[in-house]
Amino acid sequence: MRMPEPDPGVIARKAAIVARLREAAPDALVIDAPEEVRAYECDALTAYRCPPLAVVLPASTAEVARVMRACSEEGVKVVPRGAGTSLAGGSLPTEDCVVLGVSRMNRVLEIDTANRFIRVETGRTNLSVTGAVEGLDFFYAPDPSSQLACAIAGNIGMNSGGAHCLKYGVTTNNLLGVTMVLMDGTVVEIGGAHLDAPGLDLLGVICGSEGQLGIVTEATLRILRKPEGARPVLMGFGSNEVAGACVADIIRAGVLPVAIEFMDRPCIRACEDFAHAGYPDVEALLIVEVEGSEAEIAEQLEKILAVAERHAPEVVRESRSAEESALIWKGRKSAFGAMGQIADYICLDGTIPVGELPHVLRRIGELTESYGLAVANVFHAGDGNMHPLILYDANKPGDLEKAEDLGSDILRLCVEVGGCLTGEHGVGVEKRDLMDVQFAREDLEAQLRVKDVFDPRWLLNPAKVFPLPASEGRRAA
Repeated sequence: MRMPEPDPGVIARKAAIVARLREAAPDALVIDAPEEVRAYECDALTAYRCPPLAVVLPASTAEVARVMRACSEEGVKVVPRGAGTSLAGGSLPTEDCVVLGVSRMNRVLEIDTANRFIRVETGRTNLSVTGAVEGLDFFYAPDPSSQLACAIAGNIGMNSGGAHCLKYGVTTNNLLGVTMVLMDGTVVEIGGAHLDAPGLDLLGVICGSEGQLGIVTEATLRILRKPEGARPVLMGFGSNEVAGACVADIIRAGVLPVAIEFMDRPCIRACEDFAHAGYPDVEALLIVEVEGSEAEIAEQLEKILAVAERHAPEVVRESRSAEESALIWKGRKSAFGAMGQIADYICLDGTIPVGELPHVLRRIGELTESYGLAVANVFHAGDGNMHPLILYDANKPGDLEKAEDLGSDILRLCVEVGGCLTGEHGVGVEKRDLMDVQFAREDLEAQLRVKDVFDPRWLLNPAKVFPLPASEGRRAA
């Protein structure tokens, strides 16, 4: 994976640039010692690392604006960073960039249950948004597996989802407004505490823009009433393909569970060893959760289990208590960490039509065999958001490259069956050179022009999203 050559002029001016940053935002935390910036050299895509020129941690929108203005005037590239949980290298620095992190900006600014919104600074973690309103019987719906750590800033940048996105949608479906700082330090307000904003849908452009357009410092988020109750059921099957077919038939039957999660045998074993969730010993496991009143839960489960019976499940087990439900979800939410105890891995997130699940799971198995690598599958099956974990040995020469080649083939497969390269992790550096697999030249040009408008000098989040020749050519123009 190639990155652009650093600008030697910027590196030579490091001391002056750092001094300018400290002068521009004296209350911000500015980090420039080599041993300290190393903590920001990568995100959760740890295969690639590069210490940045410096790191700035502001505590307010005004400080962010002053830092951005200073970087713009100095011609220094800026890499936005939330909590660093990106699995696609979304906040991977370059040697000549300043990392601007929002982790100190974590306040709740406003809660309005009558109008069902919360306004927060974007350094706040996903789970703590619900924590701020759960005492009022509300919750924030998007729930990535990293929700204990991931920041709202990154959720907006990557349009993150989570297990419950089948019913409640991803970040874009729950984002009402943002405060954003442009590269020149201009502060803009887009959307707000209302259902929809007039004019062009700029909020839709910003959500999922991966830090290419500006730095979102505040967000107005939709909050929802807690359901009366919820209950997951475990269903075990003899093969991945049969479990995939069951998912497709549940969706085809017109039932809308709050979540349908898929795990295959390698992932089931790892999660069970880690969380002791009581998962059955099967080839493929579905976690299907429904919610509502007791009558609604019973009616939905009756329909779902009737569909499942046509696929001869080996195990069907309903949760019997809140504690058992929490344990079931603890196992699923621990999947990425549990697999990390077994091997190094690359986690993909191609998305496909649900009806293609059996075919794609079969093809992934065939591709895995041809490359001689292992793959564990765990994903949001209800909306076809695949998460194949390609296992490899980082200490074995050539293994990473082989894993990346397999990953490219799997993502190409997702596009071939009518899906897309990413469901919630973003493009980052991981998929940028596959963008022309999904988009025609004219489509990419339209996206590049949007970037031109917001960041005409191409200083924001360099070498991400767009194929490197296109982005570097744009920056040099």
